[in-house]
Amino acid sequence: MKFVFPLILSALSCAAQEEWRKLAPIPEPLGVAAPFAGVSGNTLIVGGGANFPDKMPWEGGRKVWHDKVWILEAPEGKWREAGKLPRPLAYGVSVSVNSCMLCIGGSDAVRHYANVFAFEWKNGRLERNTTVPPPLPVPLANAAGAVDEDGVVYVACGSSEPGEKTASNRVFTAGFRWKVIEWRELPPLPAESRILPVAASRGNSFYLFGGAALEQQNGKTVRRYLRDAWRFTAAAGWKRLADMPKPCAAASSPAPVIGGQVLIAGGDDGSLVNFTPVEKHPGFPAAILRYDIAANTWTSSSGHPAPRATVPCVPWRGGFVFPSGEVRPGVRSPEVWTLSAAPDKK
Repeated sequence: MKFVFPLILSALSCAAQEEWRKLAPIPEPLGVAAPFAGVSGNTLIVGGGANFPDKMPWEGGRKVWHDKVWILEAPEGKWREAGKLPRPLAYGVSVSVNSCMLCIGGSDAVRHYANVFAFEWKNGRLERNTTVPPPLPVPLANAAGAVDEDGVVYVACGSSEPGEKTASNRVFTAGFRWKVIEWRELPPLPAESRILPVAASRGNSFYLFGGAALEQQNGKTVRRYLRDAWRFTAAAGWKRLADMPKPCAAASSPAPVIGGQVLIAGGDDGSLVNFTPVEKHPGFPAAILRYDIAANTWTSSSGHPAPRATVPCVPWRGGFVFPSGEVRPGVRSPEVWTLSAAPDKK
């Protein structure tokens, strides 16, 4: 099935189109939230994630974390199981770098992790790649990350323990071309600590958008959805950008960069947090927010055919893949969508 939507560009940009289409679904019938995803050997890799296999959370269902790893060798192909993660895990950061899928942090039902590991597809097998940074200085889940054109990986914000008790504004970086691959701490994001922001990179710039701050209301910790946007460069440090048109957390990350624009696809804007009855929740907004890097401006369209939250985004074979993810609170989908549009020239 194909969906074609016009790409909204600035006046100086060339006309173009985006084409959305489905790939084969992942072999987990319920789908998963927040899996790891990446590319190695031109093969797409997706692993882990979490769902509610028995009952929905409002029915007392228990969230279950998974460890299966699947691979897809061609867009017209079928997924197949290729291995397992070191443990059942979800809600970490994953990027494609050094010819492997790099997995950073994450959580299970008990704790958050600082561990870092990598997989590569080599000689028809899924193998562990040992050229990775050491564990993060702190456990992190619900963070965001991206890799720049020089193989420098950024990991920002998130939380260090289950239960959304506290959030972080700390930022760590590790370069695969450095003499020693190790984590270095950058100046913290000069804004509220947050979980579930969206990251992106272009050239040697790292971008961070939105997320949710945690605050106390009537003795309970609640999310406050954010719309601020930031860029970090080694030369200039942090710079605040134009705010997003509306708040957004848990959108696809690392976000696609196409035609000089960052696309914030799907995610949760917080407008339906208290929707009842919860089983009738209509799903996350179909908006795509577009940040024009040169103009420092935003536009918005409603062109997402399958909006998801807590879903990674992976550049693959001339487009971007969005595997599985959360349709509405507690409900996942096994669908895999691809956005056909050439990745931005950095």
